[in-house]
Amino acid sequence: MVLIPALSWGINTSDTRMLSQPAISADKIAFIYAEDLWVANLDGTQPRRLTVDEGIESSPAFSPDGKWIIFTAEYDGNRDVFILPSEGGIPVRLTWHPGADIARGFTPDGKNVLFISQRSTFTNRYFQLFTVPVTGGFPSQLEIPNAFYASYSPDGQSMAYTPIADRFQQWKNYRGGTISTVWIISLGDHSVVQIPKPAEGCNDTDPEWLGDKIYFMSDRNGEFNLFSFDPVNREIKQMTNFTDFPVLSIGADNDRIIYEQAGYLHLFDPAASASGKLTVAIATDLQELRPRYVSGGKYIRVAGISPTGARAVFDFRGEIITVPAEKGDPRNITQTAGIHEKYPAWSPDGNYIAYFSDSSGEYKLFIQLQDGKSEARSFLPPGTGFYGYPKWSPDSKKITFVDNGRNLYLLDVASGMISRIDSDELYRPGDLRDMMNDWSSDSRWFVYTRVTKTFFECIY
Repeated sequence: MVLIPALSWGINTSDTRMLSQPAISADKIAFIYAEDLWVANLDGTQPRRLTVDEGIESSPAFSPDGKWIIFTAEYDGNRDVFILPSEGGIPVRLTWHPGADIARGFTPDGKNVLFISQRSTFTNRYFQLFTVPVTGGFPSQLEIPNAFYASYSPDGQSMAYTPIADRFQQWKNYRGGTISTVWIISLGDHSVVQIPKPAEGCNDTDPEWLGDKIYFMSDRNGEFNLFSFDPVNREIKQMTNFTDFPVLSIGADNDRIIYEQAGYLHLFDPAASASGKLTVAIATDLQELRPRYVSGGKYIRVAGISPTGARAVFDFRGEIITVPAEKGDPRNITQTAGIHEKYPAWSPDGNYIAYFSDSSGEYKLFIQLQDGKSEARSFLPPGTGFYGYPKWSPDSKKITFVDNGRNLYLLDVASGMISRIDSDELYRPGDLRDMMNDWSSDSRWFVYTRVTKTFFECIY
């Protein structure tokens, strides 16, 4: 298999996008680009890549004097905390636990590195805070039950932190029981206060302590933006007003905030209450965009076998492909670059393959001859936008399928009529649920499951 992506000269090398997870010091910025760690001048000029390992780097943070950078790296089959000079050099590993350790920052005196780990938790839902000397050694656990993001106050006497990991990255405007919250703990007497929330709730996350205020991200007014909180008078102010894309991550030094938004990096000056976008120009090889041979096995998602067993069908990188069991050639029956096809299902009579495609902008159910030599028929479902798990009746005259609203539908292939059969009474978040179980041999009945209000699955 050969991957041939878009031509590289379509990439903007004068104002590079997709920069993420920024950090800032007095004279430099650090960020992640193409899964590597980079630094640049404070104004974004002269970007330089510091890491070239195949492992993924993330979560950079500068030491208080700006001479060192810690980061998380997936080297040697594990995720650990590493440190290297901000001018460049050989990364030194600081954590050695077989679980994931994630960098969070430095203690205010710069002598220790703060990180999170699950090495002592009773469940993998939580992380805990640890410190380790910058010179290496045994980690020490902080007396905070669990935390995900964390930032020391400048005097080291307090810490702003979020107790649990964020949920909003997968669920926009989430307002459930695990909304993210910023707590402020006194490391002396362990007293805790929470940054206030509106009555309807919101997600507050990624706190950074700058001076006497805490800066954090919040979706309390819609899209995620930068906010500040004054622990003395408990005043909350909105610092940015983006409505198109969220503020995703923030970093701070003694004077400024740097944050990621819409793939660009921005500097926020608290004294002027103003932001400015940084222009970072990067021209690099971007190995993932180079045409190359790769093993195709990991790109297969759904597979099926023809009724005769002569061929198999695959959802392969958004195309519907059939391959012979012994002799013959693979067939791409869709051949639609830039369009997403998925969930292929071979009809029991062996003549057709059903699948879903977003070629029109919305997902439709398509039925195509198995050799791909005719124009496919399409059917627009009346559901909630995303569909899956088509299952033919044994006589190849009907198809059942589901949507992401937990509805079960029945298509009459001849007439094109689609009927909603049933729905889960209780919505359970997650991927599409395959409600359909099996057809009777005479195609007159089928059996399916439904989630009831009591959270049980019942058979119908």
